[in-house]
Amino acid sequence: MRTALGDPVVKRVPISITGLAQPLSGLRIAVVSDLHLGPLLGRSHTERIVRMINALEADVVTVVGDLADGKPSELAPAARPLRHLESTHGAFFVTGNHEYMFDGAEAWVDELHDLGVTTLLNERREIRHHGAVLDLAGVEDLSAAEHGRGPDYERALGGRDTSRPVVLMAHQPVMIEDAARHGVDLQLSGHTHGGQMFPLTELTKLANPVVSGLGKVDNTQLYVTNGAGFFGPPVRVGAEPEITVIELRA
Repeated sequence: MRTALGDPVVKRVPISITGLAQPLSGLRIAVVSDLHLGPLLGRSHTERIVRMINALEADVVTVVGDLADGKPSELAPAARPLRHLESTHGAFFVTGNHEYMFDGAEAWVDELHDLGVTTLLNERREIRHHGAVLDLAGVEDLSAAEHGRGPDYERALGGRDTSRPVVLMAHQPVMIEDAARHGVDLQLSGHTHGGQMFPLTELTKLANPVVSGLGKVDNTQLYVTNGAGFFGPPVRVGAEPEITVIELRA
């Protein structure tokens, strides 16, 4: 419980990308996921996350799904500190499976827009940094299919300049198979909580290509963060909560 409710650790992870333009080398991407705002994790939790991310002086902030376990009508006050996120090129969000458990995700998309956080719903944005361009894309979570939606890789990635590197935000690590087929350089995911605790740790390994940290499928690298919250009991064993700052390297 002390681990689950305590401060996340900060992990600094250098990732080399083949063909990355030299001006993009050193670009810092803050990654956080699975805040799971709710009865036990409220506004003070979000304030702590924002304070820790801002201290990283990131160029881009990515929030990779499962923000809250409830509706904005109940939990919007807990999310409002996100308006204070600081970065050079903005903060971005993609939906996780929990966004679709409470009347769909649109209400949270609207709430985050009001807080200055851009949701990438099968979309991409150009990140212009020191004269070079990185594509940042995001796809909806797999669970959106139950609502007549879902990840659309062609819409998010089609027609882009393939000479540019592309980083994809996708909540579930299993989405890496489609990302690799579409030539993604790096996928950022959460969802697993690093296993959170035994025996979930072992079950999570069976269902995901990577449970925590950096891996690779074909030519696509995959980084899976442990997330900064928890689901179910407020317990973490061997899977401490984290915020990651990825430094891209040519």
